[in-house]
Amino acid sequence: MIDPVALTQALLRADSVTPARGTVFDVLEAALLPLGFAVDRFTVGEAPDGPVENLLAVRGDGPRHLAFAGHVDVVPPGEGWTGSPWSGELRDGLLYGRGAVDMKGAVAAFVAAASRSYAGTLSLIITGDEEGPATYGTVAIMERMATRGIVPDLCLVGEPTSTARLGDMVKIGRRGSVNIWIEVPGRQGHVAYPHLADNPIPRLIAILAEIEGVVLDEGTDWFQPSNIEVTDITVGNPAHNVIPAKVSARLSIRFNDRHRGADLIKRIRAIAERHAPNVIVTGKVSGEAFLTEPGAFSTLLSDAIVGATGVIPELSTTGGTSDARFLSKLCPVVEFGLINATMHKVDEAVAVEDLRTLTDIYEDVIARALN
Repeated sequence: MIDPVALTQALLRADSVTPARGTVFDVLEAALLPLGFAVDRFTVGEAPDGPVENLLAVRGDGPRHLAFAGHVDVVPPGEGWTGSPWSGELRDGLLYGRGAVDMKGAVAAFVAAASRSYAGTLSLIITGDEEGPATYGTVAIMERMATRGIVPDLCLVGEPTSTARLGDMVKIGRRGSVNIWIEVPGRQGHVAYPHLADNPIPRLIAILAEIEGVVLDEGTDWFQPSNIEVTDITVGNPAHNVIPAKVSARLSIRFNDRHRGADLIKRIRAIAERHAPNVIVTGKVSGEAFLTEPGAFSTLLSDAIVGATGVIPELSTTGGTSDARFLSKLCPVVEFGLINATMHKVDEAVAVEDLRTLTDIYEDVIARALN
């Protein structure tokens, strides 16, 4: 059987700033092969969003198939760590390193849980690009799964969902995310001769004023209200006496399952065109909202958590996006993992006791899902 602490340490000692390739996947593959997993590692994509390495591991041929999804890439460590962010150092019951909770610890816990149980079919969907653009990450693995006819019945994503203590929150959905760029062209000229120029700034102000008044919804039973935020306004005009030739703004919309990303882009474009017919509006949908309705999957996970911790988890859809937004197209998806208090922070750390308890929970989930 695999020790989740030792495997977490080995993963932490592999520098894997997104997009991750090489050593960190070597460590994971070396742990999976003796457990009977067929490991498929492949690298796809080109710059600027690639290349990206991914791993798909499958074991068993039982009637039920549980997939575990996660990532081994991490955000840059930043400055100010007490020790090395790649040390995997153990101090006072805490294991330190970039990715300890987000989410190498959960990956190690699931592999350790898989080493204890051989029922049914298990798979691991592990990408080296979740923290980055995610263009060639989980989506590419899903395409590979489709060509091989691999379709899980359930998927557990090991994101760090717990807040105050391990087990207090499970994510059953996520809001969608779309970014929109608005560029209003004008005509450059001298401020003393405005009739010879065309200032685009007032038109952008009018566009943003109308957008500011938009109420997308009041929320739903499971989701908070959708929100539109202006995240950037750029003129790029260093001269005080020049009317600029163009002005641009960027919006970020986080939306619940009452909306689709493309519809929101269309709505913003219509507002912009009312004030500036020659406006240029482009949008990118990072992910659609999804909800796995409370039911058998969330119940079996909650029962496993209660059995190991005594904590009754809250079912939630809060927080940012995750790769569950892609995986929800495959099968019912829920997310559960370690405490998220230190993720992306200096001195990111996981409690050894939490790693061991998470392994117990994952082992119980495997048994409940596949037996």
